Amino acid sequence: MGMFKDILKSDESLFKNSVVLDYDYMPKIMKYREGEQQQMASCIKPLFQKRNGRNLFIYGKPGIGKTLACKNVLKELEQESDEIFPIYINCWQKNTSFKILIEICSLLGYKLTHNKKTCELFNIVKGILNKKSVIFVFDEADKLDDFDFLYSILEEIYRKSIFLINNDSSWLSEIEDRIKSRLMPEMLEFRPYDGIETDGIIRERIEYAFFENVWQEEAIELAVEKTFELGDIRSGLYLLREAGNAAEDRSSRKITLDDVKKALDKLPEFSSKKTNELDEDKKFILEIIKKNSGEKIGEIYKAYQEANGKAVYKTFQRKIAKLEKDNFISTEKITGGKEGKTTIISIKNITKKITDF
Repeated sequence: MGMFKDILKSDESLFKNSVVLDYDYMPKIMKYREGEQQQMASCIKPLFQKRNGRNLFIYGKPGIGKTLACKNVLKELEQESDEIFPIYINCWQKNTSFKILIEICSLLGYKLTHNKKTCELFNIVKGILNKKSVIFVFDEADKLDDFDFLYSILEEIYRKSIFLINNDSSWLSEIEDRIKSRLMPEMLEFRPYDGIETDGIIRERIEYAFFENVWQEEAIELAVEKTFELGDIRSGLYLLREAGNAAEDRSSRKITLDDVKKALDKLPEFSSKKTNELDEDKKFILEIIKKNSGEKIGEIYKAYQEANGKAVYKTFQRKIAKLEKDNFISTEKITGGKEGKTTIISIKNITKKITDF
């Protein structure tokens, strides 16, 4: 009769290798970013001749492969040479000179950092790194609260390349002149993936992550379409995983259009997960904004103080600017009224953006 042939048994799964859907997963060949990786490699090549490398500013929208391409280059570098230290740091949490130097010590295997000052840590790092060459990668560089470590690296580390990764190209203009004049980076823009490239990436991940023929073609097409509209491969990988989970939840052997639609309904939840990576005060400010969305910045600061917020107004303003850069909130400058000019702060409506599809 075959009435139950499409029902998944309890010990069966649609997923062949779900790790492939992790955004940090590194495929052996990273499609469509060969040119960008080649420019990175060119900046590093002088280090092989024990000369100073070239510096690079890498920019482009989130979720289009900047970090992954850079990590691919570092991975190949490690396989090629043990005379060049590869140092990758995400500045979201490691956002001060002290935290960054602690992290570098950890990556170099130096553990005796307790009770040491920033200058002492740098001298330790310098002593180790100046024995070889080094490539520094500072990802999400706009999260940095100070640049003292960068100035010290530029001045006192002999043979190095420095890569800064950021979403916004205009951020580079905010760096102090004393650093910019020494850094003098080449510029490398990561353009968004086009429709054909997005299709290729999504289908490749489906091939590696799922068993053969479990995806209906119309479901793949919808996943590709929405990934391209979002311009963020990370969101596309989330759609694939959640669509697979939705199909398994109903014990189906096929992932259908409805499963992708269910995954789309959950996408705002994925978009908000990065709030877990904010420091405690920024989380606190974000909660205040959620309760007072659409209010003037002065009113929101007043609510923040009434809730026992400790930051002075200037610090509060800087944190608001960071939250806007990270796409958690939007701001609007308005004129009129007794204040003359003020700023309206609103929480980002992620759900509307997704359901507008």
